[in-house]
Amino acid sequence: MKKLFVYIFAGLLMFGTTTIWAEASIFQKQIQFKKGTSGTTVSGKIKGHETLDYQLRAKAGQTMAVDFKASKGAAYFNIFPPGTDAALFIGSSSGNHFKGELPVDGVYTVRLYLMGGAKDGNKVVNYSLKINLPVGSSK
Repeated sequence: MKKLFVYIFAGLLMFGTTTIWAEASIFQKQIQFKKGTSGTTVSGKIKGHETLDYQLRAKAGQTMAVDFKASKGAAYFNIFPPGTDAALFIGSSSGNHFKGELPVDGVYTVRLYLMGGAKDGNKVVNYSLKINLPVGSSK
């Protein structure tokens, strides 16, 4: 009986770990502007515990503008500078628009995510993300 309990417990641990990994799904997408443009709009769907990372290369001193629209209010975006997990912008507390001068050269991440009932209820949220990074905006 004790051996059976150990096997059941081990199985539950493995199942729980698999569930945690599934909840932490991060999908990465590269943003590249069409030749002659300095911005783009992408749209799609995000569901439950998914995280979408849109990545783009930028230079220190450039001004980035990001506008985010979602079909439900529980969707947000953060912006991460290269090489750090400290957000430059946190959408859940600062809103759906960012405009600012970038501090360093490298690949920036615009991370989309859900919170609250939309996340926990595995809801699907449609979104539109507009990113503008004028080439001539650097110092």
